[in-house]
Amino acid sequence: MTSSSGASRRQVLAVAAAAASAPLIAGAPARAAAATGAKTWDLTILGTSDTHGNVYNWDYYKDAEYDDKDHNDVGVAKLAALVTQIRAERRGKATLVLDAGDTIQGTPLATYYAKQEPITETGETHPMAKAMNILRYDAVTLGNHEFNYGLPLLATWIEQLGFPALAANAVNAATGKPAFTPYVIKEVRLGGHGAPRIKVGILGLTNPGVAIWDKGNVEGRLVFPGMVETAAKWVPIMRERGADLVIISAHGGDSGTSSYGSELPNENPVALIAQQVPGIDAILFGHAHNAVEMRMVKNLDTGVEVLTTEPSKWGQRLSRMDFTLTREGGRWQVVSKKSALLNTNTVEPHKAVLAAVRGQHGKTVDYVNTVVAQSEVELSAVESRYKDTPILDFINHVQAEVVGKALAGTAYAGLPVLSIAAPFSRTAVFPQGDVRIRDVAGLYVFDNTLEAVVLTGAEVKAYLEYSAKYFTTFAVGAPIDLANINDKNVPDYNYDVISGVDYDIDISKPVGQRITRLVLAGTDTPVPADAQFVVAVNNYRRSGGGNFPGIVKTQVYNQQQEIRQLLIDWAQAKGVIRPADFYVPNWKLVREGVPVF
Repeated sequence: MTSSSGASRRQVLAVAAAAASAPLIAGAPARAAAATGAKTWDLTILGTSDTHGNVYNWDYYKDAEYDDKDHNDVGVAKLAALVTQIRAERRGKATLVLDAGDTIQGTPLATYYAKQEPITETGETHPMAKAMNILRYDAVTLGNHEFNYGLPLLATWIEQLGFPALAANAVNAATGKPAFTPYVIKEVRLGGHGAPRIKVGILGLTNPGVAIWDKGNVEGRLVFPGMVETAAKWVPIMRERGADLVIISAHGGDSGTSSYGSELPNENPVALIAQQVPGIDAILFGHAHNAVEMRMVKNLDTGVEVLTTEPSKWGQRLSRMDFTLTREGGRWQVVSKKSALLNTNTVEPHKAVLAAVRGQHGKTVDYVNTVVAQSEVELSAVESRYKDTPILDFINHVQAEVVGKALAGTAYAGLPVLSIAAPFSRTAVFPQGDVRIRDVAGLYVFDNTLEAVVLTGAEVKAYLEYSAKYFTTFAVGAPIDLANINDKNVPDYNYDVISGVDYDIDISKPVGQRITRLVLAGTDTPVPADAQFVVAVNNYRRSGGGNFPGIVKTQVYNQQQEIRQLLIDWAQAKGVIRPADFYVPNWKLVREGVPVF
């Protein structure tokens, strides 16, 4: 796979061709311009990240304009309006726009043009390419979710962009060379006619977790070296090739921790990059969906403060980085730098972006409003994290049924089939009456596929113990605070419930000692450590997402069927969603054997 041919349509001075030995980096910090009387110039770099398929300010799951308790807005149309406003204010001055990844997955709009009408088959331009081309980005970094739909769709999207797509640490497994454009160097004029030019190097770093999360799409084809070591390799090369200013656009957070183990490089190493790699002026980052207005990180070698910023998620915020620059000794020096977050709820959406995507948005709205079944009663996910609910059992029932039927007549046909599901949404509801595709999609928001493996009873218990770390410890008799019932460091999607066995989670006990009852379904017989079970699980978890124990092993079932579509198909085939057909209460929270609820 190669970088977009559209890169040549933008003003690009250089792209990386191969690694070379490199000299080091520009020297001491600039003296204060005010003290020297030197003329200064300014440069603004705008940054977005984790737009996740949002163009319109629209909630496809609610079929309504997006809103939340803080009245945030979402979408590239809102971002484009802010960017256009800033460009107008800075007319005649240099302004660049970057994105730090996770662009083509996350909404029914994005899914529709990957699954229902794939751009690889229709030749249609992806809605995120249409929207971003109107906004006129200078570069986008590939996030881990760019790989969700396979390399052919990713390549097609990149070809549709009018600007480069960067990923220095996505490497061709066969050749060892970059599979995408590692960096670009943009030459921009710092003002009107006759103003000096500056060369801005932009390095893109994607997340090494792709090797786990999308193993089926990249194994044997791409490898993902660490973000820190990749930055250390390319930053000196960019400086050698003329970059006066170096900006990293990184799809990784700054916490220094990972959701997977030590088998892969760090998932969230932005602060480490700033500390350990000399020669970086600023880092735009994403992945964690946090709003980081400005965080300075001192480089341990040079003492230079590296500016870092993260613009939240879905287009809710725009990062604005402002640099004051001066020429000193024939070289550009940074006099000062700062960043701010701008709220997209302060502007009306960009009309040209809305118009470009209107047809695709409308088609998606029609699709997600298709009725698939009738529900006898309202089913809600609001309590699914801490209570056994019918709506989560609906997922587990369908998964177990599909796997069980597929394994009939095989060597695994005699084994009990368990199923694993996570409470992805706290707001999903199947209303009484019409259930639509958007209701099912709102329950199962990820594009996961169904797999199955064989686990022993001991492995099932270890898995449940790991999952139970989700809960905060509440001593016997202490009031239960639902707002703080879970550890805030464990996201909801990394808490799993299992159907097919009965168990208790004692939240008064320490992590690792919480599964106090684990018995065969409908009995009082403890699950034998050496018992064998087929376990239905999604591809994200089976490939190591969340770092759960025992689950990363050879599948006994993997037909590349999307779980969301299996749920839709089941509902359509039945016509009626009836809890009696699938709801089997099999787990509960307890304290010393006494149910919490």
